Amino acid sequence: MKQAKIVIVGAGAVGSTFAFTMMRSGLVGEIVLLDANRDRAEGEAMDLNHGLFFVPHVEVRVGEYSDCSGASIVVITAGAKQRPGETRLDLVQRNTTICKEIMRQVMEYTRDSIILMVTNPVDILTQVAYRISGLPSGKVIGSGTVLDSARLRFMLSRHCNVDSRNVHAYILGEHGDSEVAAWSLTHIGGIPILHYCSICKIDCGSEQRKRIADAVRDSAYHVIESKGATNFAVSLALENIVAAIVRDSNSVLTVSVPLKGEFGVSDVAMSVPVIVNREGVHHVLEPPLAEDELRALQRSASVLQDILRQITI
Repeated sequence: MKQAKIVIVGAGAVGSTFAFTMMRSGLVGEIVLLDANRDRAEGEAMDLNHGLFFVPHVEVRVGEYSDCSGASIVVITAGAKQRPGETRLDLVQRNTTICKEIMRQVMEYTRDSIILMVTNPVDILTQVAYRISGLPSGKVIGSGTVLDSARLRFMLSRHCNVDSRNVHAYILGEHGDSEVAAWSLTHIGGIPILHYCSICKIDCGSEQRKRIADAVRDSAYHVIESKGATNFAVSLALENIVAAIVRDSNSVLTVSVPLKGEFGVSDVAMSVPVIVNREGVHHVLEPPLAEDELRALQRSASVLQDILRQITI
């Protein structure tokens, strides 16, 4: 059976690291890199090709937007960085403009590919891509809080002294400052988090939970301050999303998806638990949330909707 083709738009720190991650994964048979700076893309492809001896068979090359034809997934990592003195809203508008141009070119060549938005602010740009593409909402998704949820699981694993793969926990809403830790859905080995902590004599009180949630929210800021960009963990999160699609695995992931009334939210993309398979988002789940969590989720939606009202799409 022919393996999937993936197109990565943007060969910067995230795009190139993701290409390396995909090359090692064996999930796809063809990786196509696109970048406004073609020399940069050529250099990254050359470097990756020099390592083909050590990985499962895959073709890695630089391409054009026409290569989106026949792609299973088009992953968009391209975007602008904040300039000195530039407001966050100005940056949002610049990346919206870039997103619109990328989507215009992508849609010339495919209406069958799943669009996976990575560029920040990812929720805003996912909604922008959805609006201008005309694709079904399940085929335009953002990386959302898949990484944030992994960060929460990691920090809880350290706090509770248990393997992070045995922690089930979700960050919902915006991939950003208004994100919501869904403590009512958090459990370890099937045991709700507060019950687990009482059994193991671990402090999981409200102050500790707030400290952990704040640390998750601020993680990217600390990484960027230290090394300039986040690239490794987000690439692994993207691999997780791509695997769910190409393997048709029906995985529950917190990707960003345009909502249509779920949780009382409409006309905005943000992260909630969904089932991901080869169709993209197959089904949006609505697990019962605590009342304060639902209110916080709706406030997060309002933050995003306010930004959408201020930009030109």
